[in-house]
Amino acid sequence: MDEQVGVIADSRQVESLAGIMGGDATAVSDDTKNVYVEAAFWWPKAVAGRSRRYNFSTDAGHRFERGVDPAQTVEHIERITQLILEICGGEAGPMDDHVVAMPERKPVALRVERAAKVIGMPVTQADCAGVFKRLGLEFSETAGVITVTPPSWRFDIQIEEDLIEEVIRVLGYPKLPATPPLAPVVGKVRSESRRSVHALRHALAARDYFETINFSFVEERWERELAGNDKPIQLLNPIAAPLAVMRSSLLGSLVNVLRYNLTRKAPRVRVFEIGRVFLRDASVQESDSSIAGVDQPMRVAGLAWGPVDQQQWGAKERQVDFFDVKGDVEALFAPRQLRFVAAEHPALHPGRSARVELDGVEIGVIGELHPKWRQGYELPSAPVVFELALDAAMARTLPKGQGVARQQAVLRDIAVIVGEKVTHESLMATIAKAQGGLIRSAKLFDVFKPAQPTAELQAGERSLAVRLELLDEEATLTDERIEEAMAAVIALLAAELGAKLRG
Repeated sequence: MDEQVGVIADSRQVESLAGIMGGDATAVSDDTKNVYVEAAFWWPKAVAGRSRRYNFSTDAGHRFERGVDPAQTVEHIERITQLILEICGGEAGPMDDHVVAMPERKPVALRVERAAKVIGMPVTQADCAGVFKRLGLEFSETAGVITVTPPSWRFDIQIEEDLIEEVIRVLGYPKLPATPPLAPVVGKVRSESRRSVHALRHALAARDYFETINFSFVEERWERELAGNDKPIQLLNPIAAPLAVMRSSLLGSLVNVLRYNLTRKAPRVRVFEIGRVFLRDASVQESDSSIAGVDQPMRVAGLAWGPVDQQQWGAKERQVDFFDVKGDVEALFAPRQLRFVAAEHPALHPGRSARVELDGVEIGVIGELHPKWRQGYELPSAPVVFELALDAAMARTLPKGQGVARQQAVLRDIAVIVGEKVTHESLMATIAKAQGGLIRSAKLFDVFKPAQPTAELQAGERSLAVRLELLDEEATLTDERIEEAMAAVIALLAAELGAKLRG
């Protein structure tokens, strides 16, 4: 027991659970000679749900949860005493009545005009007053308003709508006219800047992922190892001993789905899940849709393992890798551009993982499962996983029309020698800074690193080949302008990345 459970106790021990059940020390048996009759009023909120915590239900708990009349406690004791004297005999003792913090029944006003509007048919003040007389309710009247003072046994009369319900209930629901709605029925148009969750499911299914639905409660080991959560939210009544905590990540559930499929000899697994996770957050306030101290965001996560494609004749079989899943994630957000920044995560390979950013805000992670967890969960090879914020995945930019260019684009290829630490992102960002506005697009199409250092490519260097598309919407490009733009790109790459033009 804790501070949420009321008890009746003496100076030595607890005698009974308040409003639920008495204890053995106060039980009546064939040897009982003296009976002390006690009755009390318990607030419904102080009793509700307590019985279920101890896995039993009693008549007392059932009644007190729904409310009893606090004004008739003395009459009830007198009736019980009368029955004891009639059946068992004996002598009655004195009555001791204590009245403390009794419920107060505040008057409730009913506006007749409001009642007619809510009910949907004309009712008069005389109709309403007649109903309250039949129900034995005390009331007072003014023009258009009836004020009712609820009796002690009516817990359900607290607001005006409660009185309106009593009026139509007594008058009879069959008297309600069948009238069509007066308001026009207008369809609600969803904003095109936000797609539905179902559309996101279709997009993932189009990328060859199958949806899976898992429990929100998981094994504590998954939280500790795959989410780095040493203090997960514990369940008071888990349906199974292993499923004892609430998940703060979807990755553990997906890895378990992979294991389930592998035990059934699945040659290729690609699954995703859209679900809620549960995070401790002291800033979250209690409301109808939230629990104090617990943040419950929605996430979308995916896992890919095995060959990239189904078995076929047109290409050699290849295992799925980081860049395949990265392409799937980019396709979900297209045409918006994502940024992938190398980062570490408890569940992911230190050198093959990244955080996903959209417009400078982190929205999730992507990477290959950590080798020690691959061994720990007995997987033949490491899957590639991702987990993203659902709100970010549902938002999208509206397409904008653009006419076909009147001028012909010019393509130029360059190969530059850079250090191994120069990333694709930094290369493209530098090219985008080139002055002149002629560079329409840039695509990396080749990466070369010799097995042994050469005179041109030293140790720690590699060659990156980029195809540039140049276009001027207004005029045909001349050789001079093209060469000038290319020279500007090469100079910028040399200044910011230390790149050298490969001969």
